[in-house]
Amino acid sequence: MENNPEEEEFLLNHSQNSTKGGLKTIPFIIVNESCERLASFGLQPNMIIYITKFYSMNAARASVLINLWSAISNVLSILGAFISDSYIGRFRAVAIGTISSLIGMLVLWLTTIFPQLRPLPCGQYQHDCSGTTAAQLAAILCSFGLISIGAGFVRPCSIALGADQLENKENLDNERLMDSYFNWFYASVGVSIVLAVTVIVYIQDHFGWQIGFGVPALLMVLSVSVFLIGSPLYIKAKPEGSLFTGLFQVAVAAFRKRHINVQLNYNDDCYYRTPESKLLKPSTDFRCLNRACIIEDPHMELKPDGKASDPWSLCFVEQVEIMKCFLKVLPMWSTCIMLLVSFSQPLSIYQLLTVDRHITPQFEIPAGSFGTITVLSLTIWIAFYDRALVPLLSRYTGLPTGISSFSRMGIGLFLGIVATVLSAITETIRRNKAINAGFEDDPNAVLNMSSMWFVPQLALYGVAEGLNVVGQIEFIYSLFPKTMSSFAAALYTFGLALANLISSLLVSMVDGITSAKGNTSWLATNINRGHLDYYCWLMTFLCVINFLYFLAVCRFTDHHHHDGRSSLFPEVEEEHSANKRFHGA
Repeated sequence: MENNPEEEEFLLNHSQNSTKGGLKTIPFIIVNESCERLASFGLQPNMIIYITKFYSMNAARASVLINLWSAISNVLSILGAFISDSYIGRFRAVAIGTISSLIGMLVLWLTTIFPQLRPLPCGQYQHDCSGTTAAQLAAILCSFGLISIGAGFVRPCSIALGADQLENKENLDNERLMDSYFNWFYASVGVSIVLAVTVIVYIQDHFGWQIGFGVPALLMVLSVSVFLIGSPLYIKAKPEGSLFTGLFQVAVAAFRKRHINVQLNYNDDCYYRTPESKLLKPSTDFRCLNRACIIEDPHMELKPDGKASDPWSLCFVEQVEIMKCFLKVLPMWSTCIMLLVSFSQPLSIYQLLTVDRHITPQFEIPAGSFGTITVLSLTIWIAFYDRALVPLLSRYTGLPTGISSFSRMGIGLFLGIVATVLSAITETIRRNKAINAGFEDDPNAVLNMSSMWFVPQLALYGVAEGLNVVGQIEFIYSLFPKTMSSFAAALYTFGLALANLISSLLVSMVDGITSAKGNTSWLATNINRGHLDYYCWLMTFLCVINFLYFLAVCRFTDHHHHDGRSSLFPEVEEEHSANKRFHGA
């Protein structure tokens, strides 16, 4: 895409010669993102309770619905980034997403206000429970869809929109300013998530659904208002195309030129590359893709200025190599999916509702707030590893990251297995206590068992994620150039979506198989009659199989480039290695 020289000059000099952009715009963007996270993450922990209580769903089906909701939100994050980069620009994407989230949360809040929008709950003395009508189900699904669309546009584009406001190549302190912005942005996101799973969940538990869902809606009103107030101050960069478009172009071009014999030796001049490229020809890996950058007829395939006539028939050597990096990453990336699946334990909130959650006689931790333990353990572990363990381990390994990304991923997967074992053992103990106390038919009874039994497994999940996921991102960074650092985040987001889909499929299959012929499902809403412990042991088995798969992938993966430098892109700056851990965290 051709750039307007006047616009480029404007973007380079806006901080000094224009009233647009700069630090004054950052508070608007951070408040917008923080309110969106606070509102949307505050809805998730207790949503399964709301659905099972009012929409005539059992716990397994409600869990499947929520996992699908999360999967759609994550997939739309990638799609939103693509649409933003290719068509509408980041400002419009964030504006559309914020308004969509607001409408979705208003619809969700209205389901608590108007009885016509949801079925009446089945009370203790009710014999006829009204089923969910199509209109009532459509209302809540519509709210979920609008919230997902909002998250899909806001989350990937908000941070980039803020970076647009600060980008100034003439400013010598620009890199320090950008790092400071990223620090504040991620810190605000972390604080927002912690507040969401504590304060918002507490409000829902103690003040009811109308106020509990009304507060997120008010937060989105604030988010939309603040973002639009800052609109005249923003730099609104035009879309320049998406990385994913380049990947699709390579696949299409290679297919169109499938008749080319790649076994032949071609001169360097036969390959299409940028003038400043240091890659003279493509590598021999995935040789079939090399067809995409081979020039067959210069008169037909090249314009007079040397550019490709059709980018879907002729691609740069760099594009081909990026596609190869993507294919190389996929096997190792796939090893983290089962770990992410194990994080999303179904019915965990029902377990916590049956145990003693009191810290003091007057204060009880909301069941939906226990996810904070995982977030805190993740944060503490990353800080401890970065500040204490890395300097110590570097003395012995000689690696700037302490241990290799492969070692961290493996340790993370192993700790994930330990966490699932602990969850199975804890549920076995909890269920036996419930049956021995005579509560087999009373899932609402509170046992004489402390909720602290669940802390070790939740803390281990946080440490496992801190090791494996950050190791995954560093591994991806070691293969891709620095300019594509966002690709690691995109792959992680897609991994979350795939994990949510697998979790939904797994829950649905287990529920369907174990409830056949009138048997009680392992994932029954009455967890004292079900066997959630068996499901945890099944997850442990799958995690062990995944660990063996990880070892096999390591066996056939090149270990020579785990120090942060890319073998395919030698022009990557030295600071790439220094910055990668920050982005991963």
